[in-house]
Amino acid sequence: MKKDKNSRDEIFAGAGLPGEFVFDENVAAVFDDMINRSVPGYSTIIAMIGVLAERYGQAGSRLYDLGCSLGGATLAMARKVDTAHLPIIAIDNSSAMLARLEEKLAAQDDQYNIQCQCADVSTVDITEASVVVLNFTLQFIPLQERTRLLEKIYAGMRPGGILIISEKILFPDADVNALFVDLYHQFKETMGYSKLEISRKRAALENVLLPETIATHRKRLTDCGFHSVDLWFQCFNFASMVAFK
Repeated sequence: MKKDKNSRDEIFAGAGLPGEFVFDENVAAVFDDMINRSVPGYSTIIAMIGVLAERYGQAGSRLYDLGCSLGGATLAMARKVDTAHLPIIAIDNSSAMLARLEEKLAAQDDQYNIQCQCADVSTVDITEASVVVLNFTLQFIPLQERTRLLEKIYAGMRPGGILIISEKILFPDADVNALFVDLYHQFKETMGYSKLEISRKRAALENVLLPETIATHRKRLTDCGFHSVDLWFQCFNFASMVAFK
């Protein structure tokens, strides 16, 4: 049975051992609840992506949300810019996610110029972009493919454009990393997840979500040509960065 779009995330509460994490219909059905209860500061990140798009979106250019899931960042941008002149391209490789995003867009009172594409973000063309968003997307891209994706994004951006990257991050100091992981797990417990759910989800993501340090992200971005790369948000082991072309 298809779950209601506002269903509570209980995917890892049931019996049995979970496999690897997959963005399937089960996840899509509870994703809004899952992401808001799993990423500290998520609503702030989403809201500020809209503000950044309003500031840096260039007339006649395009805005891209790569790995858009249910369109949180897409809609945040759409509500801050004139999409008649700044169309938004929302891309995700999960057909379940895209189907629910299209339902959400159809239900909006305002009709925005948003083009949804079901595709691998590593294979799509990026052209005339002034704002590109990778909101908790790069961490799911194989390590060996990340530089190539960022090079392609850079090549398809206009001068003065920005790339926004939100990621789960690692810390080079083991004690600091352990502290933030522990604080993050405490956060999830306060959001209603049990220790069992937290453990099971961590196991399911172990070989799927591959975080890196801020220094690694910064070096890769600067090596690709971006400048003025730095954090604009961090809470525990989650961060969002902005990079300028």
